[in-house]
Amino acid sequence: MHEFEAITAAQLDYQYPESLVATEPRADFRILLANATDPIEINRVKLFGLFQRGDVLVINDTRVERRRILAANGLEILFCEPVRSSDEWQVLCAARDLKTGESIELPGAVTATLTAKGLPQKIKLSKAIDSQYFEQFGDLALPPYIQSARGERRSRKEDDKWYQTAWAEQSGSQAAPTASLHFTKDDLARLREIGVIVMPLTLHVGIGTFLPLKTEFLRDHKMHGEYVMIPHRTLNAVSEAKRERHKVWALGTTVVRGLESWAAGKFQTVDEGVVGRTDLFIVPGYRFEVVDRLMTNFHQPRSTLLALVDAFVGRAARARAYDYAIANQFRLFSYGDLSVWLRS
Repeated sequence: MHEFEAITAAQLDYQYPESLVATEPRADFRILLANATDPIEINRVKLFGLFQRGDVLVINDTRVERRRILAANGLEILFCEPVRSSDEWQVLCAARDLKTGESIELPGAVTATLTAKGLPQKIKLSKAIDSQYFEQFGDLALPPYIQSARGERRSRKEDDKWYQTAWAEQSGSQAAPTASLHFTKDDLARLREIGVIVMPLTLHVGIGTFLPLKTEFLRDHKMHGEYVMIPHRTLNAVSEAKRERHKVWALGTTVVRGLESWAAGKFQTVDEGVVGRTDLFIVPGYRFEVVDRLMTNFHQPRSTLLALVDAFVGRAARARAYDYAIANQFRLFSYGDLSVWLRS
């Protein structure tokens, strides 16, 4: 039996105090360096010192849209993506008590009709909506654990800045690539000064990234597809780095999935680069073809993102690092502290 076939969601479980859930970002974030040896805390200077001239750092330039809509009955609906047109959508909401065919009143004189239950659900709108609708009536879809830790349902005004990366350009995400929230454009300029090649890709974060594991075995989890576009200049830089034995750094798990999906031949070539949708589920036993270094936040138990980290460094090394982080009160999850993972 392949290792993947036997992995359970329970093997990705761990306990943490809710007091460690970060409810806002901090400029003085902490950094945990983890590899095959014992984890250690480092500062920003030491982090930048890990980069070598010729290394490539790939970032995700997606931009978060305000896709969470509060219905008249108080139901929160996260609009994931259109199905066939802009009046039919895949959504996530607490639809347990709703019946197929039931109508829900939304802001802006829009009526939504539930057409399919499941995960995600599907709705049909009384009229088409676009990005202007979300900008006018929408709210940022902050993770539920931040809402819970704050005791607040709605996002704060400050989240409009906090929950967007410094280089967000391509609109389309439901959630931020949160490892990038730690860094500024000045940080990227500093890395370029020491000879690091910084290149973008676009992965619009959706339900493929943040749906929790609901199955007992990972093999039974369905990864939903997410849009990816990687420019030719990024692919050329990455290919050159691999040929010259330089390191490829991924700023966030979305970058890992984008690059590894390209290596797996999941995309088609277009004039500007490669484009497609990825449903790649990276789990222990996966052979990484591109990424050598990973910077990411601490991830929730029983999540596909935690499975990716386990695949990258091994379950024992990840567990050791998370135990250290919790014992030393690192701040967790989207607004939390940074972890850096090195593969030999």
